Amino acid sequence: QVNLVESGGRVVQAGDSLTLTCDANGDTLRRYSIGWFRQAAGKDREFVAAISWITTVYEDSVKGRFTLSRDNEKNAVHLQMHNVIPEETAIYYCAAKHDSYELRSRYSYWGQGTQVTVST
Repeated sequence: QVNLVESGGRVVQAGDSLTLTCDANGDTLRRYSIGWFRQAAGKDREFVAAISWITTVYEDSVKGRFTLSRDNEKNAVHLQMHNVIPEETAIYYCAAKHDSYELRSRYSYWGQGTQVTVST
């Protein structure tokens, strides 16, 4: 029922910062846990970060550099990325689900993705 649209992906230099946004239509994101995933060319999709009603979790390699937050006024979530590295070049997707049991997987709704390219 909820439609998700990612934005903010662009070409950046290693060490730069950028913010990705997941906008929602059709339902309020306050009702969902929201996850961010990325998929590099030729590789499997991997977990990046997720936020529920009570906690926020991050993949180990992004801890201390990425921050996930809710913007309830705009019915959106933001992924702030700092000090990015070339290995993080990928399509980034946001996803939503109604529970908060396993935040690294099992999402029901997905956006179409936004491309992040980190150059050296």
